[in-house]
Amino acid sequence: MPETPATFPLPDAAVIDARVRLPSPLRVALRDAGEVYDDYDAVLDIGAAWTKSVGELRAEMDAAGVDHAIVHAEYEQGDVADAFNDELGRLVAQEPARFSGFGTVSLDRLDIMRAVRQVERVGALGLRGVNLQPSFFGLALDDRRMYPIYAKATELGLAIALHTGVNYSRSHPIEAERPVRLDQIACDFREATLIACHGAWPWVPEIVAVARRHPNVLIDFGGLAPKYVGMPGSGWELLRHFMDRGLRDQVLFATDWPVFPQQRALEEWRDLDLREETLAALLAGNARRLLAGTRDAVPA
Repeated sequence: MPETPATFPLPDAAVIDARVRLPSPLRVALRDAGEVYDDYDAVLDIGAAWTKSVGELRAEMDAAGVDHAIVHAEYEQGDVADAFNDELGRLVAQEPARFSGFGTVSLDRLDIMRAVRQVERVGALGLRGVNLQPSFFGLALDDRRMYPIYAKATELGLAIALHTGVNYSRSHPIEAERPVRLDQIACDFREATLIACHGAWPWVPEIVAVARRHPNVLIDFGGLAPKYVGMPGSGWELLRHFMDRGLRDQVLFATDWPVFPQQRALEEWRDLDLREETLAALLAGNARRLLAGTRDAVPA
């Protein structure tokens, strides 16, 4: 993995948000272009927050006490990958103490060799991974057309963040994002660092099984209210149990900002009565190792 200033030493009490969305002027056109965001707004009522600025992100990080954010060039429609990657590269280069980045590739009418070259560009920009949402473009996680992208990212030491579990677009079936599909990828790419974004709900037992089998699979909780992780009957109970045990080193604090506010997310995690060492790993320790490219094996 390229050495960039993103591995700078953080204070012991640092908080790292492992996934926020890239603030970009292009988000205005994306928001107005189609039904995906209308479907999301009908459930999550995000509204104008989709188009928040870098300045607003900095201000919310300061208010919440978030020291560093991994910014993802995440998108659900259109062909903005090249523009997003360039914007993200500039942001990370300008503020390496505050931001690291995960780039992306063009999945709309997938051209495999173009996507592979985009992964190479992500590495050349000094970014730390690639963010991919195949199901929004009619592709399952384990579609073999995605494999050259996974292979190139793994070769370059770039982590691979994948949308798993529920989405709120009524046009894109969630079965394509089941974590059992991530299991196949982990079997085929044992050297890869894979991140199951959104925690894979409602298939929580599946993601627990996959992560227990594969120590290179991490789980982020972006875009959801942490209070539900501790709520009986929510479906999260098994993962909440293993967070304090065998999966402690495989969970990442993430908000999917601006989808979920950082201040509220931190308050709800701190109210869950997690073990002290689990909270420390969740809020910063595991993301530190992710950024440094030195993931440790999970203890038995």
